This record gives sequence, structure tokens and C-alpha cells, in this order.
Amino acid sequence: MLEITDYINNDFKAIKSSDSIESIMDFFEEARFSHFPVLEEGVFIGCISSEEAETFDSSKKASDYRYALKGFYARTSMFWVDVLEVFSRNNTTIIPILDDENTYVGYYEITEVIRNFYETPFVKEFGGVIIVEKSILDFTMSQIVQIVESNEGRILGLYVSNTTADKVQVTIKIVLGGMNEILQSFRRYEYEIISEHKEDAFMNNLKERSDYLDKYLSI
Repeated sequence: MLEITDYINNDFKAIKSSDSIESIMDFFEEARFSHFPVLEEGVFIGCISSEEAETFDSSKKASDYRYALKGFYARTSMFWVDVLEVFSRNNTTIIPILDDENTYVGYYEITEVIRNFYETPFVKEFGGVIIVEKSILDFTMSQIVQIVESNEGRILGLYVSNTTADKVQVTIKIVLGGMNEILQSFRRYEYEIISEHKEDAFMNNLKERSDYLDKYLSI
């Protein structure tokens, strides 16, 4: 898997603060980005939104709308998960990149960063996915790992996929191990199984009993 910095892009030069809104609108028509970085004398001053640019006076310059520029960016030292968070938080298709000296070095495109994620073993390798839920007060990542590994499973990755005020939901991708044994172990530790599994003997048994009861009541 490539480093996130291998995806730094400079195919399009940053917009200059002296550029006209008309030329910027033409740029967005070609490039189809949601935002793009604006530099003033080589210094990053924010991102201009393609949607907002449509409402601006086309005869004015980017510098006339400094107040509307968005200040989000990524550092070259960020990991790809942190970069994904910036994308999500700002609902953008590109993120400008600054080094530790605040020098603009290029931008990330969301499609390239997502492609990097697809190359991780969590996505790429074959395995089973389990989604579990438990009280936020009783949940620990170490317990989840212990449950899987004690049943001879190996974790490819796991992440918190949802939270509420009192519960936390975790998505786990595993290889090896007996799926049914792992599921039953989670239940013994009072985890609720959110995902459905054909190997789940407990749920299969409940379904068989339910089907039998339905058949009995219909007689």
C-alpha cells in the first residue's frame, strides 16, 4: 500500500486571489471539484466553494470574497484516516495540503484516498464481517480482540461504526476461527450481534423453533 503522501496532486494549479470569479467558474466547469485552494502571493488563504462561486459577481476577484473562503486543509504528516476525517467533516472532494512550514504543496482528491483505503487488508483480503453492539460503559476493544483470538480467529481490522448516548457498535473483519464459536462467545459477554450469519447456530435454532411454532399454530 502506498503512503498517503504518494497521492499528493498538482495536476491543476491553485487559484490565485487575483483571479476573476468568471475564470474560477470556468475552472469549476472543467474540473468539477466541490472546492479548490486559493493562494495569495503563494500563501494558502482558504478554499473557494464551486457552489458559492456561482452566486458571486463574475466581474470581481477571489480576493473580494476572502470572507467566504473555507479554512480546511491537511498536513503532509497526517495519516490517511485523519485525511478521510477532513474530507467527511467538510463535505469536500479535495483537500489542500500544507507542510509543517505552512507551505502549500498540492491537494488530495477523495477518489485517490478512497482507492488507498481499498488496498488495505481490511477491504482487500477475504474474511467474515461481524457487527456487535454493547453498552458504552462495558465495551472495550481489548475484550473484542480477546474474544476473537481465543476462538482461533485473526482480526484484519475493526472500527467503531456507530455510537449513541449509551451504546457503541463495532465492525470487525476476521479470518480463520469458527464463526459460530466466535458469535456465541460474544453473546456470553453480553454483546448483541447486529450482523446476520448463516453459521449462527443460535439464530438458526431460534428460527427452526419459530417455524415449528408457526406450523403448529396453523394446524
